[in-house]
Amino acid sequence: MQELMQEFLLQLKNKNYSALTIKSYGEDLQEFSDFCTLRNKNKPQDFTLSFIRSFLAGLTQKNPSRNTILRKIATLRSFAAYLLEQGKIAQNPFKLLPAPKKEKLLPKFLTLEESNRLIDTAADKGRYITRNKALFELIYSSGLRRSEVTGLKIADVDFFNGVIKVLGKGNKERYVPVTDEALQAIKNYLACRPNPLPTDPLFLNKNGTALTGDGLAYIFKQLAIQSNIARKVSPHSLRHSFATHLLNNGCDLRSLQEMLGHKTLAATQVYTHVSLDKLKSVYEHAHLKNKELKP
Repeated sequence: MQELMQEFLLQLKNKNYSALTIKSYGEDLQEFSDFCTLRNKNKPQDFTLSFIRSFLAGLTQKNPSRNTILRKIATLRSFAAYLLEQGKIAQNPFKLLPAPKKEKLLPKFLTLEESNRLIDTAADKGRYITRNKALFELIYSSGLRRSEVTGLKIADVDFFNGVIKVLGKGNKERYVPVTDEALQAIKNYLACRPNPLPTDPLFLNKNGTALTGDGLAYIFKQLAIQSNIARKVSPHSLRHSFATHLLNNGCDLRSLQEMLGHKTLAATQVYTHVSLDKLKSVYEHAHLKNKELKP
């Protein structure tokens, strides 16, 4: 079973799945593999509905979130499809397994003040302030995913037209606008680098190689602490902030969907929540009774 899991992950890599997705699949499969070893069930024939149910029952005792269970089910469902395709099992055990509904969670975003404070801290604290300023300005400017920003090459930045070429999920390219401030921060950063070439990674780590997703997460965590942001946030929080702030200032959903690289509009609609201050402001200006009471 372990060998088949590794072959499955290799197939995902060949299909250009993101490194983060493959890592998540690998962790879920390793957890399932450990369960198989504990129960002495290491053959594809043991991959049955009843055995999967017993694995999921063990998970619920640990009280994970519904979305975590859903992700693990999705991983095992994909693995089952692979085993079926390879002729290792006779039928898909997931056909009779109903999946729980996905829990709808509001994205964690920073206020405008927190976003500015984080970017200001990036430009003022640590040894790599020029890089960090450009890095955080760009993420907030264009709402990039972690893998998208670390995958950028210098040539992907179009300084003349003010856009960047991004390779998103499903290996799909899109062009996203960039603010003048972010473009200037990138220019300042590149000016500090010796002989940067168009094919070089846009952002480098301390060793002079491409900045990784884990490296970005570490930088973000340190600067969030230094910015006195008490809540648990991540690089994705800046992407959520970008989307939330644009919608609060009049951006339409279709344009936002294009910029975020969402496959469906439904994925973008989660950002239609607004801050309480914005909601209150709209209410006060729109409610007829409120208008009647004003002198």
